[in-house]
Amino acid sequence: MRRCARMLRNLMPLLFCALLAILPGTAFAFSDEDRSQTRAVIENQIDAFRKDDGAAAFAFASPALQEIFRDPDHFMAMVRNGYQPVYRPKSYAFGKITESDSGLTASLSIEDQEGHAWTAIYTLEKQPDGSWRITSCRLIEAGLST
Repeated sequence: MRRCARMLRNLMPLLFCALLAILPGTAFAFSDEDRSQTRAVIENQIDAFRKDDGAAAFAFASPALQEIFRDPDHFMAMVRNGYQPVYRPKSYAFGKITESDSGLTASLSIEDQEGHAWTAIYTLEKQPDGSWRITSCRLIEAGLST
């Protein structure tokens, strides 16, 4: 019995490390290239918004978002009505890009057409084909708490 207990005690650190490696929600190690690609996805989507290119903008949305909004027209209507600072930014600048449980989170400082300051917090997820897609965008007006 003592031998079993000793073996188990010696195996516990190894079992704990193995468990951490397979649990969902553990941290991933994303590369600088991943960060660069996520930035490009956001920039390209904003560029598509500026050109009113709904098909291109919709293509940067995750499959889950595409399923919710069904087509580029519905997606663009939602963006025009609820995300005007992202749809037509006067200017924007990237902040930190950090790791999350499901991918990367990027923060942007945005100035809208009226000169109001906003923070856009994007979440992005790496797809099975290696591409990055936007899973959400949350807008916070500067000076307002979350």
